[in-house]
Formats: sequence, C-alpha cells, structure tokens
Amino acid sequence: MAQIIDGKLIARNLRQNIRKEVEQYIGQGFRKPGLSVILVGDDPASQIYVRNKEKACEKTGFESTIYKLPADIAKDDLFDLIYKLNQDPTVDGILCQLPLPQHLPKQEVIEAIDPGKDVDGFHPINSGRLFSGIDSLLPCTAAGIIKMLKSIDFQFSGKKALVIGRSNIVGKPTAILLLNENCTVTIAHSKTRNLAVLCRQADLLVSSAGKENFITPEFTNPEQVIIDVSINRNATGKVVGDVDFAKVEPVVKAITPVPGGVGPMTIAVLLENTLIAYRNHLKLYEL
Repeated sequence: MAQIIDGKLIARNLRQNIRKEVEQYIGQGFRKPGLSVILVGDDPASQIYVRNKEKACEKTGFESTIYKLPADIAKDDLFDLIYKLNQDPTVDGILCQLPLPQHLPKQEVIEAIDPGKDVDGFHPINSGRLFSGIDSLLPCTAAGIIKMLKSIDFQFSGKKALVIGRSNIVGKPTAILLLNENCTVTIAHSKTRNLAVLCRQADLLVSSAGKENFITPEFTNPEQVIIDVSINRNATGKVVGDVDFAKVEPVVKAITPVPGGVGPMTIAVLLENTLIAYRNHLKLYEL
C-alpha cells in the first residue's frame, strides 16, 4: 500500500505557521497582510475557489477584499481597478481569478499586475526570475508540489521526474523547480510518444493531463511517487484526478489523493506568497 501524501494536513500546518507569524507582526504594531481578489463573471468553479481563498485569509489573519465584477466588464475598467490596487500601499497581493471571459486578454491582465504583488506567480518577470534561479513569487501549485515532496523526505537529487502537462501555470514551473532540486526532468504532453514507457521509468510522476483514469498501473513502478494535480468530475459528479486511484494506490510507493492533495496546498502557498510580498513591502525580516 502506498504512503498517502496528505495535502490537507501539510496545508493546515503551513497556514498555522503563517498565522503565528502574522500575529507576531500585528503584535509589533504592523498592519495585516492585504490580499485583493478579482472575480469576473459568475463561473461556479471560480466562485467556489474565491470563497475558499477568502475563508483561508480570514483564518490566517489576513485582510482580504473580493472584487466581484460583471462578465461583460470593459477591458479598460478592469485595468483601472488593477492599476488602483497596484498603487494601494495596503494591498500586498493581487489575484485575478482565471478563467476570464473571452473578451478579456488573459496575458495582458497578468502583465498588468505589479510583479511584487503577483501572488499567483504568473507575471513574466516572476517567471523569468524562476527560470534564472532567482528568488521570486512562485506559481502556487508548483511550489506546493515541492513542499509536499519535501514533507515525505523525497530525495530529489538525481531522480528521474516526468511531468505530464506543459502549461505555464503547472507543468513548466513544476519542471523548473524540480530541475532546481537536481532532478532529471522530462516534460510530456499530448504529442509525446510511448508515454506509458516513459512513465514506468520515472521515480516521480507529476500528472496534470486533465483526464479521468488516465494513469493506470501500466504507467507505474513499485518505487514511484505520484503527484496527481488534476481536478476532474466523473459521470456521477464526483471529483477525481488523472490517476485511477483504486488500482494505482496499491502498486506505488507514495501518492496524493484527489481531493485532499494538491488543491489545499495551492491555497496555502497563495497565502505564503502574500506573506512574502507583505514582508517585502514593509521591509520586514522573516520571523
């Protein structure tokens, strides 16, 4: 039976440490860290994500503000809000919830956010710093994956890691962070040949394919650690990942569940990024 990597527990411990640090800063007379979240439209999944982020902020002692904007908002009006938040000294982090309505240019929106307040870690300046090995605000899911692996004392150096998915949000930054940990990294995608063979050779498999039951036992080996990033809904509406968990869990070394794996870590790292931005803005030292 595999070791279950409990994202809920790891995230809870991280949030508790963040809360303790925030309480110390407040006790020294500093303001609360401030996170502003922009939600455009009424996408149900986005509403749930934003609500979860708001609750996490409250529990951690942050000041959070949600800006709910109509789906047909003009591009200039959205940018005016972003520029206003960029200039607000009480705002440490800005997050524009994706996906956006089609008439809004996603990349332009990402680039409009002050890199120092880009707590999603998507701005090209932060991406470039990550690529160059310079400290930056990291993409939350990718950074959360590394924290989960460190929680089980995964020995990165020299290990073969296969990342399925090449998005700017998960696949590419995860691959770079694994390279920084001295893994030998392969990125696979929809055009990759002999994927099952490549997967079987991997010590670490990170899957963000977005396909239910995509990873079956033929993709695995007994010493493998699997990080399942995807959130899919099956025919009954149940949330599942890429991995056929019931069949794969008995035959690998360690695995993340869905739900309760990567998802909670993404929000916890978002809070950590906001705390880092807060420290940077107020020129505070880490406690």
